[in-house]
Amino acid sequence: MSEAPLPVAVRAAATATTPTTVATEALAAARAYARQALAPETLRAYACDWAHFTAWCQAAGCAPLPAEPAAVAAYLAAQAPLYSRSALERRLAAIGHAHRLRALPWSAGHPVLRTTLRGIFRTHGSRRRQAAALTSAELKKLVAACGGDLAGLRDRALLLLGFAGALRRSELVAVEREHLRFTEAGLRLLIPTSKSDQEGRGVELGITRGKRPETCPVRALEAWLAGSDCRYGPVFRKIDRWGTIEHRALGGDAVRDILRKRALAARITVEGGERLSPHGLRAGFVTEAYMAGARDEQVMDHTRHRDLKTMRGYVRRAKLVTESATRLLDL
Repeated sequence: MSEAPLPVAVRAAATATTPTTVATEALAAARAYARQALAPETLRAYACDWAHFTAWCQAAGCAPLPAEPAAVAAYLAAQAPLYSRSALERRLAAIGHAHRLRALPWSAGHPVLRTTLRGIFRTHGSRRRQAAALTSAELKKLVAACGGDLAGLRDRALLLLGFAGALRRSELVAVEREHLRFTEAGLRLLIPTSKSDQEGRGVELGITRGKRPETCPVRALEAWLAGSDCRYGPVFRKIDRWGTIEHRALGGDAVRDILRKRALAARITVEGGERLSPHGLRAGFVTEAYMAGARDEQVMDHTRHRDLKTMRGYVRRAKLVTESATRLLDL
C-alpha cells in the first residue's frame, strides 16, 4: 500500500508506445503523483488497514485481491465488536482504494456489504463520538496553562491559531514561515492545500489582531516566531527534552498530545459522549462565530466548508438547549 501502483491499462499503454527508459521514468513520475492524491495521514492509515485486511485474509484462507464481497463482509463482521463505525468505514475505504489502484472491480455499495454494515451499526450502535467544541472560555484556560518557556510559546500560538483560523490539525502542522504575512490589522495566512482542496489551488485566510494581548493569535504567533528564530520552513516544530528546537515540523498526533497535555493542566474535561480532539478548535470557532452573529457565508468562507449542512451541525449542537423549542412551553 505504500507504493501506489498504476492501473494495468496505463502501464501497458506506456510500455507499448514509448521506449523503455522513457516509460520507466514516466511511470515513476506517475506513481509519485499518485502518492500525492491523498493526504499522507490518509495513506498511512490506509496502509495499516490494508495490512490488517491481508493478514486476516491469509489466516482465513481467502484472496485479498480481488476480494469477494462475502469475504469483505465476513472481515467487517469479525472486526465489528472491536472497532468504531468510523474505523470500519475507513477500512472498507482502504480495501476499495487498493482495488481501484490495480484497476480491479470494486463496489462499496454491494448489497452484501451494505446490509452487513447496516446490521453491524444497528447491533453495536452507530453514533460517532464527536469532537467537543472548545469555547473561547476554555481556550483562555488552555492558553493560561501554557508556560513562558519555548514549548509554552509554541503551544499558545498553535492553539490560538488553530481556533482563530478554524484549522484542521493537518493544516496547522503544514504552516510554514513563507505562508505568513503580518500587517498592522492582523495576519494573512496562505493554506496551499487541505482536505477540501486536494488539487492544491490554495486559499488565503485573514486573522485580525485580538482585543486582549494574552489571547491574540497574531501576537502569540509573533512571539513564537521571535522566540524560535523561525525565518523559513515549518513554523510549529518539535522541541526536544533539553529545549532545543528541531527543524522538523510537528506531526498531527503531536497536536492532539499538546491539546491533551494543556487540557489536563487546565483541568478541562468534556462530556462522556464527546471526545477531546484538535478538531474541537475548529468546531469551537464555528459555534462561537455563529452565536456572535456571523452569517453562514462568512463562517463557510473562513472554514472552507463545502456543505452547509455539515457546518450547521456544529451550530445545532451549540444551540440544542439554549434555543430548544421547549422554552416556548408553559412548564
